[in-house]
Amino acid sequence: MRVLVVEDAHTLAEVVAEGLRDQGMAVDVAHDGLDAAAKLDATAYDVVVLDRDLPGIHGDTLCRMITERDGRAMVLMLTAAGSPGDRVSGLTLGADDYLGKPFHFPELVLRIRALARRRPAARPRTLSAAGIELDPTLRTAGRDGRRLDLSVKEFAVLEALLAASPAFLSAEDLLEQVWDEHADPFTNTVAVTISRLRRKLGAPGVITTTPGVGYRIAGPPAL
Repeated sequence: MRVLVVEDAHTLAEVVAEGLRDQGMAVDVAHDGLDAAAKLDATAYDVVVLDRDLPGIHGDTLCRMITERDGRAMVLMLTAAGSPGDRVSGLTLGADDYLGKPFHFPELVLRIRALARRRPAARPRTLSAAGIELDPTLRTAGRDGRRLDLSVKEFAVLEALLAASPAFLSAEDLLEQVWDEHADPFTNTVAVTISRLRRKLGAPGVITTTPGVGYRIAGPPAL
């Protein structure tokens, strides 16, 4: 899942971003509306966590810009203006959810995941193929009834491959979906993570590699 956190309070933005990354999300950060607009033009996000009172371009204007896009991201307004009237006006602008500050971080995570599931053409709650089953919400994965003990990045890579199956994902695709904008495109971190994931999935192998194309989950979908 790709998330954009738009928050002008730098410390809060980084705390939220790091917390979401610990949950397996690929997170970019913008500290003003202009930077956020540029990132939205360059990257397809699943969810935007949007502070309302932003410099550059106000959060209200940015929200309208997002909602006018085709295949738009879902918008969660995260702001200190948390009265019922503020919530109504924020939702009227096109925001999909509204959470006032201060907030409980586990609630923020649950709301982001719920919004991603509501997004048009969003992936189903449970992903399955080749005997593998993965629940992004419960953060569980297994193969043929055997529970898999995966790291955050291994889980996120498996989630991306299952969501794309039977299509291929290139290393660049995985860097964009699982890591973030600061990931080094020349790093071997994708190959290393795939290698660890293959070992944990066990035999027979289900992740195939085609040089110059990428990776995919092979085999028929699980019934």
